[in-house]
Amino acid sequence: MRTYLSAACSAVLVVLLAVLVPVGALSAWVALEIDNTDRYVDAVAPLADDPDVRGTVADLITDGAMQQIDAGPLQGAARDFLHQAVLSFTTTDAFRDAWTTANRTAHEAVTAALDGSTGEAVTIDLAPVTEQVKRNLEENGVPFADRIPVQHTDITLISADRADQLRQSFRLLRGGSVWPAVATVVLAVLAVAGAWARGDGPGHRRSGTAALRALALTGLGFALGALVLRAVVAFARGRVLSEVPGDETAGAAAVYDALTGSLRTTAWTVCAAGLVVAVVCAVPAWRRRAVDGGKNPGHGVDVR
Repeated sequence: MRTYLSAACSAVLVVLLAVLVPVGALSAWVALEIDNTDRYVDAVAPLADDPDVRGTVADLITDGAMQQIDAGPLQGAARDFLHQAVLSFTTTDAFRDAWTTANRTAHEAVTAALDGSTGEAVTIDLAPVTEQVKRNLEENGVPFADRIPVQHTDITLISADRADQLRQSFRLLRGGSVWPAVATVVLAVLAVAGAWARGDGPGHRRSGTAALRALALTGLGFALGALVLRAVVAFARGRVLSEVPGDETAGAAAVYDALTGSLRTTAWTVCAAGLVVAVVCAVPAWRRRAVDGGKNPGHGVDVR
């Protein structure tokens, strides 16, 4: 009976950790990165050098300008010329500054959209970038630069329909803040402390064996939870990008990957650390139980 109870408790511990680890990581990510303007901007600022983002920005600004330009039979040539001029501008420090400014301005709108009413897409407004592009091209005498409209040209990050599906989850994660992560650590500590106490306390061999076994299970739970987190990030990426307009997919993917980079790093770090703890603790625990069982064959092996 004790064997079955011990196995059931072990399974429950691993399952709880496998659930709490991704929930805790996601809640902390929302609280510490998505809701924090400086960290949000720090995450997306390097994208000013990303070819996909630069290409998406150039496409959107050029498309907006060409709606105001009628070059007759030279329309295609005019578009190519303007597109190349805008794309060239995206390699400058001025573009990097404008991109950072746009994202700092957009941060509040992005978080409000995720927490707002239905029917709102989550976007980055490129108006500050467009204004800087127009000013720079006009100063350099680029034809048609004065026709570039400074308006709300957006990169869509999450479509309106997909945002509606994610809002409730986002609100729950925001409400949880860092507490699910704290609860995960507390559970792990209590599991190890409880196993050690059930082994009759300090000085008893069974206490050390039970604590090692609990540590091994905790490490396994953390590793599984980290893999679940990585799978959730990958699944959400596919779902989110599936409804982004085709000409904006590359740019949206780059932004998504930048914002979730810390989650991916956390997942692989926790997974590796959990597996190391599981292996390092499981081997001596198994050896101790085998030795104890050999010394007391009539009583079987203590599963605690």
